[in-house]
Parts: sequence; C-alpha cells; structure tokens
Amino acid sequence: MASKDNAGHAHEGGHRRSAHRTSEDTAAPFQRGQTLHHRILEELRLQIHSGELKPGDALPSEGELIKRFKVARGTVRQALAALRAEGTIAGPRGRSPLVRDRRLAQSFTNLISFSAWITSLGMEPSGRLIELALRPAGEECAEALRLPPGALVYDMVRVRFADGEALMIERTAWPQPVGALVAHIDVERCSIYAELRRQGVIFASAHQVIDALPASSMDARLLQAAPRTPLLRVRRRAFAPDGEPLEWSDDRYLATRVTFTLENTVANAGLIRRLEPAAGR
Repeated sequence: MASKDNAGHAHEGGHRRSAHRTSEDTAAPFQRGQTLHHRILEELRLQIHSGELKPGDALPSEGELIKRFKVARGTVRQALAALRAEGTIAGPRGRSPLVRDRRLAQSFTNLISFSAWITSLGMEPSGRLIELALRPAGEECAEALRLPPGALVYDMVRVRFADGEALMIERTAWPQPVGALVAHIDVERCSIYAELRRQGVIFASAHQVIDALPASSMDARLLQAAPRTPLLRVRRRAFAPDGEPLEWSDDRYLATRVTFTLENTVANAGLIRRLEPAAGR
C-alpha cells in the first residue's frame, strides 16, 4: 500500500519548522467519557489536519504538553504513541516528534458519518451524487440487508470531499423504507445519517470489514486519481437498535490520503483478523 512521507522534506532554509501556539494553555473543554490521553490525541490531530501543524513541524515538547493539559508524563506519552502508531508523527522518543505527510486519520472506535468525521478535523465536507436509483438487489446486497433475492432497494453512488478534495466513493444500498427517505435528502450538502436521525431512523451499530484493493478505472475517474491507485475499502452493514439492517455500503478511500485507527483493550479487542484464501488456491 503506497503512502507519501514528507517528514524531513518540509524544511525551510535547512531548518525544521516548529509551531508553538500562544493559546496552548487554553485547551478545549473536557468531554464526558473522554480519557485524558484521548483528549490530547484529538487536539493534536485537529492541529495537524487543520494545517496549523504542517509536515516537518515539531510538536510541542512533552514538558509543554504536560503543562498545557495538566496531566502526567505517561498520559502525554500514551497520546504520542498513538500518533506514532497511526503514522501521523515520527522521530525518536525523548525529542519532539515531527509531523509526517498529512493523511487524515479516521477512528473506528465509534460509528460516525463521513460528514461528522471531516467536520471534527476542521474541514468542510461535501458530496457529488453520481447515481441514486431503485433497482433489484444483487445477491450480496440482499443477504446483507436480509431481503429476498431481487428485492428492490435504493442504490446510491456518491463521491465525498473534504475542503473540495475527493477522498472517498460511497456505494450504498438501503431497504425501500429507508431509501425513500434518503431520496428526499440533499445528499450533496447534507449528512444522510444526521438527516435520517432527525426523522427517527437511528444507526446504532455496524459490522465493518476493512481491506485494500487497486482503483478500478471508474474509481480512478471519480477520485481523479491514476488507475490502480491503492484504496482502502470498508464494507459496512449498519443496524437499528433492534438489530434490523438499515444499510449496506462499500466505501473506498484514497490510501494516500486516509488512514484508519482503532483503539482497543485486551478485554475488548473489537477487531477480528481473517486470512483470505490466496488467489488460485
């Protein structure tokens, strides 16, 4: 999987840039249920993804972060370790790490919409509708939505943007009652999840399978990328609180611009590893 790493190349006059905010001691209010290290992690991510901290910039030192967030050194190091693990920063421990080439990190800890994720990064989400049609469900789609073969579903293809840059293609299917509501939503400007929530349709949980594949010619055209550009694919079944399937989706992200993160514990891993049979075996 290809990714671009400009850490160490974004220098000016042979010197690394270092970004220091005068407002570092005015951190955002603590959110209910948010751990201390997660709060630090999200604020640093926001600084990086908004462009306030650019590739090649040094993060504040551990001492500065301790003072800013009023936490122990171990908490700061836990947040920095998470940023290193997702490839956002690089550099030896004991020295201020550097911001690597920007890839937008999407967490799979919670089920959120593309719009909510991009907005949380300080960017503007938008979409371009390619197709929305009522058609018979294919075998995989019908099984995912627990519908009889050939049942009619609303089928949508939409390209998603962050600050005008194409990042992802959504191919989504809904059962007719849900799809009929989607058909009246401005899907180029609005979050489908948010609009459906206002109408009483609640997405409570999802089963998501992540893999990688090269962009097809159509994927490449829609994402304005070269054919066979590496993509991260998320196949998702989303459910109502009572377990009823509400959505079946195949989302394809530019791997050069997006990375996925997952936080878990030994007691609740939340991740299943599966080895797919090799081709031709």
